[in-house]
Amino acid sequence: MNRHVSLVLALAVLTAGCSSTGAPKIQATTAPKPAPPTGYLTADALPNSLGLIPPPPAPGSAAQARDDAAAKAAVALSGGPRWALATVDADLSFPAAAETYACAMDVRVSEADTPRLYALLRRSLSDTGRSPYPTKTKYQRARPFTVNGAPLCTPAFEAVLRKDGSYPSGHSAIGWGWALILAEVAPDRADAILARGRAFGQSRMVCNVHWQSDIEEGRMMGAATVAKLHASAEFRDDLKAAQAEVAAARAKGLRPARDCAKETAELAAG
Repeated sequence: MNRHVSLVLALAVLTAGCSSTGAPKIQATTAPKPAPPTGYLTADALPNSLGLIPPPPAPGSAAQARDDAAAKAAVALSGGPRWALATVDADLSFPAAAETYACAMDVRVSEADTPRLYALLRRSLSDTGRSPYPTKTKYQRARPFTVNGAPLCTPAFEAVLRKDGSYPSGHSAIGWGWALILAEVAPDRADAILARGRAFGQSRMVCNVHWQSDIEEGRMMGAATVAKLHASAEFRDDLKAAQAEVAAARAKGLRPARDCAKETAELAAG
């Protein structure tokens, strides 16, 4: 695993350690944290981002002008309700991140109540989070906050993000991958889940850490990774088990732990 992959996985789990020798350590607390989970796919089984997505927009291009305009509109949301949700979405540590789609699914998601779904989310995070890195590493695109000077929603990670290429978005790949997987777990809630997945990616622009094109191509990598995941028997077994767990949780009347009315209002704000 290269240095930049270690960075994104460290961000994803907010661990106190690192996933490979020589990678930077990000210390969130003094208590030991679990290592990043092992994904379902080996490195050579991941989709090749360099063969799937184009280079990032060139300076002065119409595509960059589109990114600039979208970033300017997103910066205007700084400090408001949509910014608050974007800050929550930035945290991919567990157990908090397990509830990201709970409102969209209309069911509680936790290690205690839906353990196979919880594991499915953690393991697929590793796969989708690694998938953008060949392209990230090659282009090392500067992030919006380094260009426009406006604040980002996770200032504690500014130094790390400055060293981690912007294109494509790893968070967007993870969030869209989760949305596609969960739409299979709870197909009756697919529209709400996919809408939340789109908003999850857009949160990265609200946070001023990604351009619109980063997010869009991140979704591409999330989708490509999920397609590859279906070749894994372990993944398919966990997916089937997660479907049964969600049905059982609904039968028990287990409601999301999150404040869904608040989340709906925050989404509507931007």
